[in-house]
Amino acid sequence: MDKSKITETEISIDKLIAQDRDELARFVEVYSPRIYRLAMKILNNEQDAEDVLQETFIKAIHAISGFEGRSSLSTWLYRIATNEALMLLRRHSPGTVSIDTPAEEDEEDQEALQIVDWSNQPEVKLSAKEVRLQINEAVSRLPLGQREVFALREIEGLSVKETAEILNVSESVVKTRLLRARMRLRQVLNDYFIERQKREVTDD
Repeated sequence: MDKSKITETEISIDKLIAQDRDELARFVEVYSPRIYRLAMKILNNEQDAEDVLQETFIKAIHAISGFEGRSSLSTWLYRIATNEALMLLRRHSPGTVSIDTPAEEDEEDQEALQIVDWSNQPEVKLSAKEVRLQINEAVSRLPLGQREVFALREIEGLSVKETAEILNVSESVVKTRLLRARMRLRQVLNDYFIERQKREVTDD
């Protein structure tokens, strides 16, 4: 059976609480890729992401007996992983990272961005790999709050409500941060394609 296709409902909470070794192993195998991916997007460091992955499952397995089902198993696990990533950032840079990130300013205060839709520009030969690299680099430079929201919403596919619950912020904050993240990423791609077009014109 393809482990990646095992759904959350197929993981037995009762067996996890009973510390059933086979179920614990399946739990780790099913969720490890997701937790590692999330940690990488927040931390942008393979070793740090590995540390978060390990600590997340150590803490989750230790605390599973207290899981009450008020949120989904994945939401509960993502919350542990996100907190672990933030605590690691705080250890690396004491005094610069707060787990309780304050709400951001209203979106109306943000300066409007002029974005060009480059998908319809025939002179720009789009490379999916190049674009993906540009996006990954841009995501790694997003402010922490936006990076968390983008990873949870756009990469892990969680709902606004789940993301807000994991980050302990309001749904409106999640929406604002996601909008800002998307605008930043679009601006990065906009700048990238402008420079690329200039180089291609020069080369011609």
